[in-house]
Amino acid sequence: MSTHRGTFSIVAADPAAGEVGCAVQSKYFSVGSVVPWARAGVGAAATQAAGVAVYGRRALDELERGAEPDEALELVLADDAGRETRQLGVVTADGRAAAFTGGECLDWAGHRAGVGFAVQGNILAGERVVTGMVRAFEETAGMPLVERLVAALEAGQAAGGDRRGQQSAAVVVERAGAGAGSRERIDRICDLRVEDHPEPVAELRRLVGVWTRWDAQRRGHAAYERREYAAAAAELEAVLAGGEDGELLYNLACYESLAGRDEAALGHLRRALELQPALHEPAASDPDLDPIRGSLGLD
Repeated sequence: MSTHRGTFSIVAADPAAGEVGCAVQSKYFSVGSVVPWARAGVGAAATQAAGVAVYGRRALDELERGAEPDEALELVLADDAGRETRQLGVVTADGRAAAFTGGECLDWAGHRAGVGFAVQGNILAGERVVTGMVRAFEETAGMPLVERLVAALEAGQAAGGDRRGQQSAAVVVERAGAGAGSRERIDRICDLRVEDHPEPVAELRRLVGVWTRWDAQRRGHAAYERREYAAAAAELEAVLAGGEDGELLYNLACYESLAGRDEAALGHLRRALELQPALHEPAASDPDLDPIRGSLGLD
């Protein structure tokens, strides 16, 4: 019985944003519960092939103690009789990276490491999978780390991916200090998994779109609580191109109403009510809509 898991992954850091993360796809059920590891302010790790999940945590522990990336991998694998069946990648929060591919990993297996990332894979359609992932990551410089990680997975899949097929995918990102500004008080800003799906990378992309809108609403609400209504509206406006959503449009209308942008608020509220008629009930008494209530005929 084979214990190898054909997998391709990327670990990466965005030092300017204080973010680290990992994204992965595999012909394996629930790969997100094994491969990706991230720790804000420290780094990210991927442990795969005949992977040992705890190696991800141990690699991050070594980085946190000050080990260089290649040294951290050596320490994790030092007493492992099966090290040649393992594949790991690590990146530090400041962008130093290293990877290891054991000599017994199934073809095609290999890795590439550069400034701010390490890409690794096994049982792949070919070397083009990892080179395509590297290219996609580098060409999306300037975009949010979550987007760059998923773009790398998409490129890897487009190049042939895991030669056995597809099943699951995941992306995890942490940001230093994020917990201080969130109700959850943790630094993990994105943790999405597709456990079993015929096209897991495409489904992960869809989930990232949903997450992007929800994250914008979270930031918008934080600005709203600070009474920064124009800033709250700007957070939601920035994600409108990702698709219409009744609740998002309703909240945008509330922020615009409070910011004195009556015409925009009316338009967005009308569209929200068309998309989600159940919003008529809260709209009838929502004090945030009082500035435009007469114009809409809700009183």
